[in-house]
Amino acid sequence: MEVHMLGFDQQKHWSVSQRPKIDSSRTLVLLFGSSSLLGTDGPIGELLRDYPDALAIGCSTAGEILGTQIFDGGISVAVVRFEHTDIRMASAPVQSADDSFDAGRDIARQLNGPQLKGIFVLSDGLKVNGSELVKGLNTEVTSSVVVTGGLAGDGDRFRQTWVLHDRRPRTGFVTAVGFYGDHIRIGHGSKGGWDRFGPERRVTKSKGNVLLELDGRPALQLYKEYLGERAAGLPATGLLFPLALRSNESDSKSLVRTILAVNEQDQSLTFAGDIQEGVLAQLMKANFDRLVQGASEAAALTHPSDDADSSVLAVAISCVGRRLVLGGRTEEEIEATLDVLPKGTQQIGFYSYGEISPYATGSCDLHNQTMTLTTFREAA
Repeated sequence: MEVHMLGFDQQKHWSVSQRPKIDSSRTLVLLFGSSSLLGTDGPIGELLRDYPDALAIGCSTAGEILGTQIFDGGISVAVVRFEHTDIRMASAPVQSADDSFDAGRDIARQLNGPQLKGIFVLSDGLKVNGSELVKGLNTEVTSSVVVTGGLAGDGDRFRQTWVLHDRRPRTGFVTAVGFYGDHIRIGHGSKGGWDRFGPERRVTKSKGNVLLELDGRPALQLYKEYLGERAAGLPATGLLFPLALRSNESDSKSLVRTILAVNEQDQSLTFAGDIQEGVLAQLMKANFDRLVQGASEAAALTHPSDDADSSVLAVAISCVGRRLVLGGRTEEEIEATLDVLPKGTQQIGFYSYGEISPYATGSCDLHNQTMTLTTFREAA
């Protein structure tokens, strides 16, 4: 496996004078860029014209990761040529949250096959219900297929996101790449690092990913009481206070959900994934050191269990809420992942509106406010 990293900055400069000549049907161009690139050909078109036979997947971000650096308004690119691994693309429209389950199911059906080992999926970050998307994916592939990815971002603006569809930035799509054969090794890890506070409350009224009531009280009203003066900045400030959900008092599995929108009229909160009636919800707040430690723990979970060559690509997808909390310390979490990953690992990624990965093992889940890592390598 051959991996090359490149970047494009706001001054309209590429980081290399000549792009690697490794175009082939087993070449994958993975890119993450500014939401302002929506509807333009520009640098993405320029890049992809050098790789007519390659598959290309990418999305908009709340910050682009390249190595141990974070950028805004540019493009981070990894060009990967696999030696033994076949790859295939799939896509599906998602014009509203109601399309999410079908989009996930359709993509999994397009990619499914006896040699399928993993799926990397990127979705429009605003029109999708991430929980329903992963449910659709899980209906068509077995738990032995590693499914990871994330939801596109738009900084803290929540106005427009895109994914590559037919090699152009487009809204309202989910795209994915399938990896096939016995040589590919896909590692994954997802960890948070947030502290819980306040009482655990029962979700007494919800509809899909819209939370209406907690303990019989309007959800937005209650949420604003906790946020105090920060409530004026919703929904962006809601990223600093996500919800931890579990099905009952004895459930050790906890998923995190973050806010996408608020509705003053019905006093509801819209989240990136489902909030089911009857589950327990508890507010969370940031702990700087634990957020960075969570990134290290996510990296540790990806370590290979067998011999592999020295070429390792790590895709880091971290929630925009983590970046807002960490501020000037944000680089610490992406430095922490490379400190743990095998020497020589090349890292690319983005800050997202949601992360997709198995909770530990098995089928994938939607996560919020985590550092989620996927590693790709080929064994001989």
